[in-house]
Amino acid sequence: MYFAYGSNMAQERLRARVPSAETVGVGILKGYELKFHKIGKDKSGKCDASKVNNKQGEVYGVLYSVLRKELTLLDRYEGAGYGYERQTVVVQRPPDEEVAAETYLATRVDAAFRPFDWYREHVLRGARAANLPDSYIQAIAATPTVDDPDTSRRTREMAIYPEWNVSPTSEC
Repeated sequence: MYFAYGSNMAQERLRARVPSAETVGVGILKGYELKFHKIGKDKSGKCDASKVNNKQGEVYGVLYSVLRKELTLLDRYEGAGYGYERQTVVVQRPPDEEVAAETYLATRVDAAFRPFDWYREHVLRGARAANLPDSYIQAIAATPTVDDPDTSRRTREMAIYPEWNVSPTSEC
């Protein structure tokens, strides 16, 4: 089991990385808060499930079943050992089931970092597709972003979504 709470909640993004990924359902990581403060290799903020001293803290995400052998692939994409560490956490599945799952927690953070707009879009698409609570989605949408100076990266990132691959047509 893999618990995705950031950009990998978007099924299109995760399956491009690990083809075996199958959605199991929504999960909640208790005692954590979603923050966009993980220092990305591209110098932008990425998601982190940050532990808090507050039992009210909750990070929503998507539980996926993935082949164990593909976790090493995911380690490379997530930069395990270079800003994220893969850890086993206990995730709540509504109504009251507990599931052990692998996830990635940030080891290098800076609250000054902001996500690129396309990264936040991956997170929003995943949250919406999973039907996470409206207030949670609104909080993600309210996260300030910065423009990616590499405009071609934005195009590549968004190309996984069908509506971004439609060629414009002209009417005669």
